[in-house]
Amino acid sequence: MAVKKGMSGLDLKAVISELNDLMPLWIGKIYQYNQNAFGFRLNGEERQKYNFIAESGIRVHLTETLPKSPENPSGYSMYLRKYLSGGRILEINQPGIQRVLDLTIGKSESSYHLIFEFFDEGNAILCDSEYTILNALKRHRFKDRDIIAGEKYAVTGKDITDFDVESAGAVLAESDRDIVRTLASSFMLGGKYAEEICRISGIPKESPAPEADPAQILAAFDTLSENLDLRRTPAITKSGCWPLIFEGEIPDDKFETYNQALDSYFGLLKISEAEGKKKLSKAEIIRKRQQEAIVKFEEKVAIASDKVEIIYANYQTIADIVRTLSDASEKMSWQEIEKILKNADNTMAKMIKRVYPSESAVDILLDGKTIKLYAAESVEGNAGRYYSEIKKFKKKKAGALVAMEKFKPRERPEKKRTDIKFLKPKWFHKFRWFYTSDDVLVIGGRDAGTNEDIVKKYLEGKDTFFHADIHGGSAVAVKGETGCMDEAAVFAVSYSNAWKSGFYSADVYAVPRDQVSKTAESGESLKRGAFVIRGERKYYRNVSPGISIGLQTSPEYGIIGGPSSAIEKRKGYFVRILPGTYEPNDIARKILKVLKEKIPESEQKNLKKVLNTENIAAFVPPGGSDIAE
Repeated sequence: MAVKKGMSGLDLKAVISELNDLMPLWIGKIYQYNQNAFGFRLNGEERQKYNFIAESGIRVHLTETLPKSPENPSGYSMYLRKYLSGGRILEINQPGIQRVLDLTIGKSESSYHLIFEFFDEGNAILCDSEYTILNALKRHRFKDRDIIAGEKYAVTGKDITDFDVESAGAVLAESDRDIVRTLASSFMLGGKYAEEICRISGIPKESPAPEADPAQILAAFDTLSENLDLRRTPAITKSGCWPLIFEGEIPDDKFETYNQALDSYFGLLKISEAEGKKKLSKAEIIRKRQQEAIVKFEEKVAIASDKVEIIYANYQTIADIVRTLSDASEKMSWQEIEKILKNADNTMAKMIKRVYPSESAVDILLDGKTIKLYAAESVEGNAGRYYSEIKKFKKKKAGALVAMEKFKPRERPEKKRTDIKFLKPKWFHKFRWFYTSDDVLVIGGRDAGTNEDIVKKYLEGKDTFFHADIHGGSAVAVKGETGCMDEAAVFAVSYSNAWKSGFYSADVYAVPRDQVSKTAESGESLKRGAFVIRGERKYYRNVSPGISIGLQTSPEYGIIGGPSSAIEKRKGYFVRILPGTYEPNDIARKILKVLKEKIPESEQKNLKKVLNTENIAAFVPPGGSDIAE
């Protein structure tokens, strides 16, 4: 199901199925509207015209109307035009059900892969026929893959298409969640599609994952895939844009194709006035032209290098051709040689595609490349001509780089705001912490060691102790009297195993400081981080987990997190999260992305000290999380 934040892998599968019905297609114009959005004019076999939009990280579909073309084409769009304009789309694929679109495009004697990624911040990547990266819109080095020119492109992570019955069964057996949550996260299906798999297979979605039959799950996925390919019922409902109408969904609008539904749902791409009317200075125009020249020089160097490799890889064949032509030129004219070659029916003659009588040279086609050979020169001499080309274009590239440096914009020192006050480190920052709505400090342990410290060292006076009524969780101390004890209860349940287990609610108890002890009963012992509660407990029933994390801007700038009612009353920018599917580091990156969309860019420059994933991750509960809609 597509939502405003982006499409799922199965949504993409439905789009690709419809696009394949329109094949063959040819690439016309290519536009780049902003950092992530591209538009394509596509042509069909019967002169049909299609508009295609790909907004990496968000959406991809045919559209009725493309935005107005930019006055000044971007460098990356010019690069794509050079390689792809006029090319034929040979295949449209995706790896498994990953959120990755792979366009195979043939042009002249070469083929390329144009890849769009729709996860995280998205990307556009051009590769050669062997998936070696030629150029990427965004260059990154990750732990398990590099998106850098010269590296092989690869997608990591396993989805449901990577499993057979045995391996799927192993994943289900190891899961401590119900079947629907396991399918959503471990098999990359997402919540709604996981529920549909359960419906098709007849397996109750609340049943424990280890009890589910993996063969039924995989068979249900095959049925769902077939429905996406052959029995689409595109519609927009209150929950999003669907390629199929599933049980319980009431359509607001129905469409003939899923592409039409997506076009209506997302609407025309909005381009800021600054992006649409940006004018280049004289220096920027010169730098742009030099950059384009450098791309051409690099391409010519690569072509010449390939031809040298082909010459030496086919050394004996080249030597035979040169020797035969040289011997023939001693007995007849090149015009006579040309006539003989046209009528000859042998392998060598068929390789020769053109004759240059005035140069005593020929063009041959070898390994898909056209190579010019001079009859009066040896194999090494012919290769030397291409070495000279390599040297010449490398020299021109160096000259263009020097010219670019002359027109390099001067970097103005960034003006730092002096009125920003950052949150200073406090003794309680080593724990989980927040201030209640009436400004009382609450702290919680991060692990057994810090739970131990809170109970032994920091629980004092009229403090109140909170803990979720479940094994595993933060030892929470309310440092004083407050009228917002319910916020402390939410804090305790959110940083407990209730979150990690995906519970919608759990009970929490509270006791005065003097009812908490580190002294075990006679003959027993306590593990590190454990404690004993004596006396009557006050219970908070069915407390729902959920917190907000974000940037506080007053009275000091800093990342804070805790119960939404306490956090969001403070001045700043915040994101709510609930138990879900994304691991702590992944959800921290997603929260950072959402915050950056909310915070003006002019403010972000001065906040690098605090606005980062490490500070955000400190407030993320252990286990999976999702951003609340």
